Amino acid sequence: MPSFDIVNKVDAQLLDNSINVARKEILNRFDFSGTKSEITLDKKAMQISILTEDDMRMESIINVIRQRMIKQNLNPLCLDVGKEKYASGFMVKKDIKVKEGIDKEVARKIIKDIKDSKLKVQAQMMDDQVRVTGKKIDDLQDVIAMMRRGQYDLPLQFVNMK
Repeated sequence: MPSFDIVNKVDAQLLDNSINVARKEILNRFDFSGTKSEITLDKKAMQISILTEDDMRMESIINVIRQRMIKQNLNPLCLDVGKEKYASGFMVKKDIKVKEGIDKEVARKIIKDIKDSKLKVQAQMMDDQVRVTGKKIDDLQDVIAMMRRGQYDLPLQFVNMK
């Protein structure tokens, strides 16, 4: 039986490239000259740490990172922007978690949407992905089209089409 998997994965190398380009752009920008702003990426924890002087610069840095991710064909929906943590002195620090995998609530919503579509396919949750199987490839392609139209607050990829 044909099947495919619905996943949420971020290419670490493309993310690293976009962070490096954003870091270079911020160093060269006029409004950041003479400021102490840092962007670091922890590839193992998939977390971006930003350290800067005020909230306005923080928002500018986050916007630059999002723009660079879009140019690298990464969806910025995978960024989980948390609250600011005030570091020592007048510096503002923010840790941005990069979401990978599909959590259980989103997977349940995906499965419910697939069942409500009345297509002859089965969907099941497997760890941090959803596997969809069916007898006809056309039904699977209809599911992919439906998932692309849906709003799940995650960038979804469709892999392992067999």
